[in-house]
Amino acid sequence: MIQVMNESKTTPMRAPARQPLRRVGPPPPGEQPALLIEHATKRFVVGRKRKSVVAVNDVSMSIRRGEIYGILGANGSGKSTLIRLVSTLLTLEGGRVEVFGHDVERDEMAVKQLINRVSVDAAFFKKLSPHENLAYAARLYGLDARSARAEAIQILARLGIGEKRLSRPLEQMSRGMQQKVAIARALLTSPTVLLLDEPTTGLDPRSKLDVQTFIEEVRDTHDATIVLTTHDLAEAERLCDRIALINDGRMVAEGTPGELMTMVERDYGKEPTLESVFMTFTGKSLDDDVDEDKDDD
Repeated sequence: MIQVMNESKTTPMRAPARQPLRRVGPPPPGEQPALLIEHATKRFVVGRKRKSVVAVNDVSMSIRRGEIYGILGANGSGKSTLIRLVSTLLTLEGGRVEVFGHDVERDEMAVKQLINRVSVDAAFFKKLSPHENLAYAARLYGLDARSARAEAIQILARLGIGEKRLSRPLEQMSRGMQQKVAIARALLTSPTVLLLDEPTTGLDPRSKLDVQTFIEEVRDTHDATIVLTTHDLAEAERLCDRIALINDGRMVAEGTPGELMTMVERDYGKEPTLESVFMTFTGKSLDDDVDEDKDDD
């Protein structure tokens, strides 16, 4: 079911049914969501004038276990802030977020055991090798070093990084290789909810395809729930079971890619593409400049 939001209410709009390969859509009554966000709000004080900016404004979504759920928005829309709220890196000012019933504020440590996050700019010890970085991450999570190394080698091999490269300092590796190591590091902990914040931004086409294929594999083989923010509309259409569009901190539309494209063609007379969907509901292109007082995306 498509949802089109405005500032005062949420109005469901029915669209032609799509036959999914997996269960998609919000969890039915009685089924616990993998990720539940209700009326989440976050403000920042920014700039020399100490201006208050609402980065996330009354956002609600319910994500089913096993879904790949996409979040699209222009630069400055608030999508990365939303990911940081879920990952406990930021605190809510209003609303609540739960991961499999665990509140991100009251049950922070339980939530951290269930999630992991990959950001567009992954942080590493750049002088150390992939193996050393992954071994350090394994120790942080109390994993057995030997089994963690074996698992890391398997994950990196599936991403196209051979074992002979594991001893090379990360600073000598391409950004695409570094991002693959970041994904391997996240998967070492077998997260139930994987938060991917623009994981393929800036990657070459081969590396991007490797990562996209691996995301599908993780969903299918690990029963993981994946939340993906991306600027790549083709990537969103390929990977995402459902998509939420965020504009100025608010969620303005939600549905499967097929539902959203059908709706903009039927109701707005636009070409049935995700680009048309994006422009219809945000009035922006994905790379619109950010407000000078607002630097989050």
